[in-house]
Amino acid sequence: MDPILLSALTACIFVVAVFYSCVGHGGASGYIAVMMLFSLMPGVIKPVALVLNIIVSSVAAYEFYRAGYFRWSLFWPFACISIPLAFIGGSFTLPIAVYKPVIGMTLLFSAARLFVRPPRLKSGIRKPSLYISLFVGPLIGIASGLIGVGGGIFLSPLVILMGWAGVKETSALAALFVLVNSVAGLVGHLSVAHSIPPMAFGIAVAALAGGLAGSYIGSKRLPLMAVQRTLSLVITIAGVNMLFG
Repeated sequence: MDPILLSALTACIFVVAVFYSCVGHGGASGYIAVMMLFSLMPGVIKPVALVLNIIVSSVAAYEFYRAGYFRWSLFWPFACISIPLAFIGGSFTLPIAVYKPVIGMTLLFSAARLFVRPPRLKSGIRKPSLYISLFVGPLIGIASGLIGVGGGIFLSPLVILMGWAGVKETSALAALFVLVNSVAGLVGHLSVAHSIPPMAFGIAVAALAGGLAGSYIGSKRLPLMAVQRTLSLVITIAGVNMLFG
């Protein structure tokens, strides 16, 4: 890639990592949007997005755990079956005709999640039943592996809207959920592709720096809705471009 374009891509990755890590997400859907706009091929986008996801979600998981928001009892039912299914999904590569609309819909879903203000829980938090968690987790896992995201964009709105956890607890849950599913998806991809594009390591530093900044802000302060809604607009444009471009 041209050095100027690579520098612009790296800067965009940093910004995405900051915004997403504020809410406990690895940022894969944002990385995918950026890389698609820079005309990278799907075979490159998926593994690079997963590598960056692992880096940023690791930092976010640590920061939210250290701040005391992580709940193991909420995490494990969602994660236990989603991990092997994310591995299976990661071993498949969707054709472009399928990949673009799937990514487009994923980005629009993510944009809607970022735009809508999370409801304030007036009553006590209702823990999801084990059966619901064991049903939802695998569905998110297989989708995460196929698309190349960690699943936080699917899990977070569900948890918040159902009143299963507060906003910060949901961010802590999403961070570790994204991490384990991204690792499983990348391992599944490597079982078939056997390599990671070299550019992933070049922009990993930007993702790490953004993840450190964003996760610190998100775990110590409430995310700014203006920032989330601006990011929502950018992702919406990218999602529409994938669907109709």
